[in-house]
Amino acid sequence: MRKLLVMGVLACTLFLSGCTLVDEYFLPPPDDTVQEIFEAGNDAMREKDYSQAIVYYTRIKDEFPFSPYVIESELALADAHYLAEDYLLAAEAYKDFETLHPRHEAIPYVLYQLGMSLKKSYTSIDHSATAVNEALEYFTRLQQEYPDTEYGKNAADRIAECRKTLAQRELFIANVFWGMENYQAAWTRYQHVVRTYPDVKEEAEYARTKGEAAYLKYRQEEAQSMREHQQGSWKDWFRWL
Repeated sequence: MRKLLVMGVLACTLFLSGCTLVDEYFLPPPDDTVQEIFEAGNDAMREKDYSQAIVYYTRIKDEFPFSPYVIESELALADAHYLAEDYLLAAEAYKDFETLHPRHEAIPYVLYQLGMSLKKSYTSIDHSATAVNEALEYFTRLQQEYPDTEYGKNAADRIAECRKTLAQRELFIANVFWGMENYQAAWTRYQHVVRTYPDVKEEAEYARTKGEAAYLKYRQEEAQSMREHQQGSWKDWFRWL
């Protein structure tokens, strides 16, 4: 009887072991939990493997929209794009976060990072400055709505940087007109810098000086054109000789 009992136990053990082997070979492995995916994303961030972190956080956002990890993953996704220097993608991710969680405690940080993403996406003075103008709006809003936060206190410096960049781009355009000898258009642009960016002192002073010179050249051209219109050009006089 005892031998039969032992044999029965051995048979059950072998049967269960066989089932385990069958499971291992023929059944799909269990899926990672959302916590494991989130931790993997955090590990990738610590290792500065931002592209892999983006994969993990995007997976949580897409596959586990009701998980308690999804909000942290959305913010971490934006940070991963930013650290990877994909500034336009980062800006979109931060905008999405603000839209979805407008009352979240991280909003001052999100607004700051959003402004920085837009500001850094502007890479050349001969490109449109739309992103810089938008960044200026976010920094101004941050300063007005969250003045006592760490990010609100830093907003003033970022605002000054944005305004300097915008003034410099206006000067670039004015100088292009100057080089084309379109002194009226150049003068108009220089005047715009003087009126709009008086706080950007070096650029405003340059614009004032250059604007005065452009105005004189413009008036000289205007006077010359008027004289030629009234008297005719020297070629017209030669026709009578």
